[in-house]
Amino acid sequence: MADRARRGRAGRGRGGGGGGGGGSGGEKAEEKLTMDTFFNVGGGHRGESSPRYRVTVIGSGNWGSVAARVIASNTLKMPNFHHDVRIWVYEEILPNGEKLSKTINEANENVKYLPGIKLGKNVIADPDLDNAVKEANMLVFVTPHQFVSGICKRLIGKIKPDTEAISLIKGMEVKTEGPCMISKLITDMLGINCCVLMGANIANEIAVEKFSEATIGYRQNKEVADQWAKLFCTPYFLVSVVQDVEGVELCGTLKNVVAIAAGLVDGMDMGNNTKAAIMRIGLREMRALSKLLFSSVKDSTFFESCGVADLITTCLGGRNRKVAEAFARSGGKRSFDQLEAEILQGQKLQGVSTAKEVYEILSHRGWQSMFPLFTTVHEICIGQLPPLAIVEYSEQIANISSVEGVAQCC
Repeated sequence: MADRARRGRAGRGRGGGGGGGGGSGGEKAEEKLTMDTFFNVGGGHRGESSPRYRVTVIGSGNWGSVAARVIASNTLKMPNFHHDVRIWVYEEILPNGEKLSKTINEANENVKYLPGIKLGKNVIADPDLDNAVKEANMLVFVTPHQFVSGICKRLIGKIKPDTEAISLIKGMEVKTEGPCMISKLITDMLGINCCVLMGANIANEIAVEKFSEATIGYRQNKEVADQWAKLFCTPYFLVSVVQDVEGVELCGTLKNVVAIAAGLVDGMDMGNNTKAAIMRIGLREMRALSKLLFSSVKDSTFFESCGVADLITTCLGGRNRKVAEAFARSGGKRSFDQLEAEILQGQKLQGVSTAKEVYEILSHRGWQSMFPLFTTVHEICIGQLPPLAIVEYSEQIANISSVEGVAQCC
């Protein structure tokens, strides 16, 4: 089956796909690179005497380490690229007293966040953010979303003007004027174009090269998106591109809230029927809220890897589901913060903070009754409702029809 999928999607895995629509902004940044010389896989340097492009991965957690490993395996094959891939490490001291960055460079392994997996000899850990990015003109952002603004502040004036970025971050910032997606935050703060990559991507499975897919969202320049796809694509990790940054990014963000709901169901042993119902209702709310917030969001995006596939895998095996299950089994007596520290051992839980951010949007616009699942998840997370409340709002579900009617008019 995987072989057939590889053959059938080979064109898309090399950056195919796409569509109309798209958002605004970032056009000038997207025009900075001349795509004729951006990539040259398997050929000469087109007049270049040396590689032109350097990649830095900003973030060294579980997913950041896997992303660096995938990219590093491809830069070795691309003559326009420097082979080395730097990865910025938020420095930590390990139980043995060693620095995490030093251990990564000596063992070629992130022993804390991705133990047992070799990253590639051309992956170089650097705890100095300024030094990690100073020569790079391709930046891959993969940190917890709550840290992005602070990181970007540190990078202002420190990066090359022709830099391209891609965000693997699932989350958003809520401002008084409304939600700000992480890709837009990066573009606004650094003045560079930023694509996004989302999908059914449990990092540990990709690390051992199990077949997976992902979706890249772009605004205007499809060539840039196609070349990002080439940088990530491997025989076991296929990547398609769509012209829908906000749709792709919101899918990756909102599914974490639904995964909390799925974990609560698991923690109360409610069974597969209930969990399937929660996932369906969650997908419906994801689509409706996305289209209300951004009229450019396409229905087709929800059928890409970033949409229904990511929702399924996160509700079956993601960290948000796992911690929410433990929360429900404790009867809500143990906080999500406690369980995060105990279960995730340094990794961050995105679903709870995203549920809070979504609730802020809903309450500001008076939409709580239109999105009962999202509203209920937040109220359970902060202790206003017991875990059982996740299946006790059925009388409100009919209100979603009014949301979809509005969304279709957007």
